[in-house]
Amino acid sequence: MPASSTPPVPLTRTERLDRLPFTRKHGQLLGGAGGGWALDAMDVGLISFVMAALAKQWSLDATTVSWIGSIGFVGMALGASLGGLLADRVGRRQVFALTLLVYGVATGASALVGSVAALMVLRFLVGVGLGAELPVASTLVSEYAPRAIRGRVVVALESFWALGWILAALIGYLVIPRSPDGWRWALAVGIVPALYSVAVRFGLPESVRFLEGRGRHDEAEAAVRVYEQAAGIDPPADATAVPVEIPVETASPGELWSARYRVRTAALWLVWFFVNFSYYGAFIWLPSLLVKAGFPMVKSFEFTLWITLAQLPGYAVSAYLIERWGRRPTLATFLAGSALAALAFGQAGTEAMIITAGCALSFFNLGAWGALYAVTPEIYPTRLRGTGSGGAAGFGRIASIIAPLAVPPLQSLGGTGLLFAVFAVAFLLAAGAALLLPEKRGQQLEESVVAEEPVATG
Repeated sequence: MPASSTPPVPLTRTERLDRLPFTRKHGQLLGGAGGGWALDAMDVGLISFVMAALAKQWSLDATTVSWIGSIGFVGMALGASLGGLLADRVGRRQVFALTLLVYGVATGASALVGSVAALMVLRFLVGVGLGAELPVASTLVSEYAPRAIRGRVVVALESFWALGWILAALIGYLVIPRSPDGWRWALAVGIVPALYSVAVRFGLPESVRFLEGRGRHDEAEAAVRVYEQAAGIDPPADATAVPVEIPVETASPGELWSARYRVRTAALWLVWFFVNFSYYGAFIWLPSLLVKAGFPMVKSFEFTLWITLAQLPGYAVSAYLIERWGRRPTLATFLAGSALAALAFGQAGTEAMIITAGCALSFFNLGAWGALYAVTPEIYPTRLRGTGSGGAAGFGRIASIIAPLAVPPLQSLGGTGLLFAVFAVAFLLAAGAALLLPEKRGQQLEESVVAEEPVATG
C-alpha cells in the first residue's frame, strides 16, 4: 500500500505577510507612520530651542526652564502606557490617529500662551499624545513588515525621527532668533500633526494580527490580499480555511511580569530607562548648554543643527547591522559607542571638538534608538505587543522626566564633564541590560493562542 501523505497545512495570514517582498504598500505604511514620527520629533526638538529663547526673553531661572522641558515627559509617561493598552483594545490605527490630533492641537495652542503655567499645561497634553503614538506606530509597522527585513524596516521608521529633529533644528536656527515672537511661530507649526491625523485615520491599514484577535477575519483577509496584490502574488487557494487566532480577551498588563516574560520585561525597561535619561538629558538641554558656555544663540543653534544631521548615518548603519549582526549585538554596540561619545563631549573645549563629539553622540545614540524600537515589539505576543511596548516606553519616560531636572544641579556640582560622565554611565548600564534581551532576528513574531484545527473564515 502506498504511504499515506499528510496534506500541507495552509499558511496563516501572518505567514503570508512574512513571505512577501517589500512593496509600495509597505512603503506607503512606512511613509504614513514615519510622517507622524517625524512630526513627533519636530515637536520634541522644538521645545529645546524654545527653552533657550524663553530663558532669555522671560528671564527664567534654570529650575523653571527644567520643568518646561520635563513636564511634557510626564505626559509622555502617561500617554505611552495608556496608548499601548488602548492599541491592544481598539486598534493600532485608531490610537495613532487620535494621538496625532491631541498633540497637534496642544502644540499649536502653545504658540498663544502668555505664562509659564499655561505653557506647562499644554506641554503636558502634548506629551500625552506623543507618548501614546510612538510605541503604537512601531507596533503597527513591525506587524506588517516582512520577516526577513522586519528589523530594518522598523529602524527605517525610527529614522524619521532624525528628519523631524533636523526640521526642528532648521526652524530653531532660521525662525526663533529672528524676532521676539520667533518661538511662537515655531510652535504654531505644531498644528500640522492635527491635520495629518485625518490622512492617517483613512490612509493606514489596521493590524492583521489585531483584527484576527478580535474575530474580524473578513477584514484581516482583505488587508492581507491588498499586500499580496501589491507584490503580484495570488492568495493561496485555501486562504479561506487557514488556522487563525482564537479571539481572546486582551491580556492583563500583569502578564508582562509572569515567569515567561519577567526577565525580558525587566531588561527592556532598564534599557528604555537609561537611554531616555541620557538622550533627553543631553539633547533637550544642548542648545541651552551651548548658550551658557558663551556661544551666541544663533551659533549654538547652528552647532545643534550640525550635530543633529549626524543622526541620519547612525540610523543607516543600524538598519544595515540589525539584520547582519542581530538586534541584541547592534543595540549593545551602539549604546557602548554612545557612552564613549558622551565622555568625549563632556571634555570638548573647542568648536571642532564640540561638533565632532556631538556628531558621534548623535550617530551612536540614534542608531541605538533605531535598534531599540526594532526589538521592543518583537519580544511579546500579539495580545501583549501594544501593552508591552507601551509599558517599556512609559517606564522610560520616567527617566526623561528626571533627566532635564537633573542637568542644572549636576552641572553646578561638576560642570559639563561630570554631567556627560553620568550620561556615559547610563549608556553603559543600558548596554548591559540589552545583552539580556532575546534575539529575534529572522523569527516570526510571536502569536497568541492558535486554533488546533483549521477554522473556516470565508
